[in-house]
Amino acid sequence: MALRTTRAQRAAVRRTPVSWFRSGGLSTVVFLLPLLVVFGLFSWYPIVRSVVMSFQETNLVTPSTFVGLQNFQDVLNDPLLWTAVKNTLYFALLGLLFGYPVPLVAAVLMSEVRRFKGLYSALAYLPVVIPPVVAVLLWKFFYDAGPDGVFNTILGAVGIGPVSWLQDSGSAMPALVLEATWAAAGGTVIIYLAALTGVSTDIYEAAEIDRAGIWRKIWHVTLPQLRGVLLITFILQIVGTAQVFLEPFLFTGGGPANSTTTVLLLIYDYAFANSLGGEYGMATALSIMLAVVLGLLSAIYFRLTRTWSKS
Repeated sequence: MALRTTRAQRAAVRRTPVSWFRSGGLSTVVFLLPLLVVFGLFSWYPIVRSVVMSFQETNLVTPSTFVGLQNFQDVLNDPLLWTAVKNTLYFALLGLLFGYPVPLVAAVLMSEVRRFKGLYSALAYLPVVIPPVVAVLLWKFFYDAGPDGVFNTILGAVGIGPVSWLQDSGSAMPALVLEATWAAAGGTVIIYLAALTGVSTDIYEAAEIDRAGIWRKIWHVTLPQLRGVLLITFILQIVGTAQVFLEPFLFTGGGPANSTTTVLLLIYDYAFANSLGGEYGMATALSIMLAVVLGLLSAIYFRLTRTWSKS
């Protein structure tokens, strides 16, 4: 009993401000303070400010007034919202069908080559190095609807007429997905290549002894070893496609006939379509709604895949 009392007394002594100061607690706070200030000023303050603005009628010109949930009701009653949601889901679906497997296939094929692997990695990562705005403007030149456009010239060589890539509501969204896949695939390829280096060569050697072909090795060895990475990149793909803005903004401006208007583009239109005097309350309300949906989706996804990712 006396021993326990002595330990409790020592613990109490350690928790005093003097002992905390002598143990270097103040210096820790001093070193952390700049980080906390910068993080709070540029990260948490905008989040808190956005939440407050979502309950206000404000245009950053006239005084703000609290309107409760009116901004959320106005957003939900906007028929363009559901068009934007449908387009965003369409973009996300196409992005998953094309943008998700392409980096994986490229990484697996690159890992199998024996020569110029570094060159292939550099070429795969090159689109990531190009500034996104420059890449979009470059592809906009490629998508020229005239017969002299780059892609239309290639199609004309095989007897296919010119295609209105960005001017037709049926081809505009797939055209945006194609550019977005090209621009973002390089980073994911590097992630997969790094993960593949951690796969034990003994497993591949055992598969070769069993006379397994390349496809059986990929299915039974490579993919199971990349399970955790695949789960992370899958949710990142969903979150990234749900926040697509640059491509529809620079390529089509949401057209033709709102066929490429996404949720983030609608947020931009709420806030800046009328220059000064925009509906900033509605814009922040829709931003909060999007953040909540993505947060819940991510939580459910990780909950459902937690056991499978560890198995």
